[in-house]
Amino acid sequence: MTTPPPVRPLTEDEIRARVTALGPWFHNLDLGGVMTAPDHFLGDYPAVKWKRFEAAIPADLTGRTVLDIGCNAGFYAIEMKKRGAERVVGIDFDEDYLAQARFAAEMAGQDIEFRRLSVYDVAALGERFDVVIFMGVLYHLRHPLLALDLIHRHVAGDLLVFQSMQRGSNAVAPVADDYPFTETAHFDDPGYPKMHFIEHHYSGDPTNWWAPNRACSEAMLRSAGFEILSHPEEEVFVCRRAEAPEANAAVYPARGPEESAR
Repeated sequence: MTTPPPVRPLTEDEIRARVTALGPWFHNLDLGGVMTAPDHFLGDYPAVKWKRFEAAIPADLTGRTVLDIGCNAGFYAIEMKKRGAERVVGIDFDEDYLAQARFAAEMAGQDIEFRRLSVYDVAALGERFDVVIFMGVLYHLRHPLLALDLIHRHVAGDLLVFQSMQRGSNAVAPVADDYPFTETAHFDDPGYPKMHFIEHHYSGDPTNWWAPNRACSEAMLRSAGFEILSHPEEEVFVCRRAEAPEANAAVYPARGPEESAR
């Protein structure tokens, strides 16, 4: 059997040409010395954000599986593989981002599976993952709580790493389990869970639909069945899958393969 010749490493000029052809990039990645988004308006993003919460994620993921929902160019998927995850799957609905992610993983020498899939269709994966990453997606969704319900129901096996753009107060007000219909003052408390709806554009992006305050992010996570373990960064929550509140089933269950076969 003939051994195939080794693959010649790309030169810096070849990498730069591929990066340009695959652009524009939202993740600023170092691919063989070529930065993919050196002029990013958020700086060295997402590395600058990752540094603020990376210690909250297990340093050793040996033998564990990871799903990166809305993986973009694959920054977090690659980081999880670097920590020894046995299997990492990245999904995104944008084929341009997936092409970037495949090239970035190739350059990093990491074996990662990328699939074109919407968060609303995660049931199609037919499996649960030890770690689910759901970073920078919720505020781009028309139906954010549904997405959390579907993640809980179909793919979250243990940990959920969640992040959303947040606006409004960072306070978290105590909220009773119930109020009489005539009592309304608590709705005006800045620390009451609130979701701001963006009808048109925000920061030039028509897909920025929602901006929760911190209390709303926490309440939505609990409502979907996630126990908040830590809040290591202003917008990041590390959660563990728990039992969902009894009455809170997803209104659009998106049945998985095992249910469809019945």
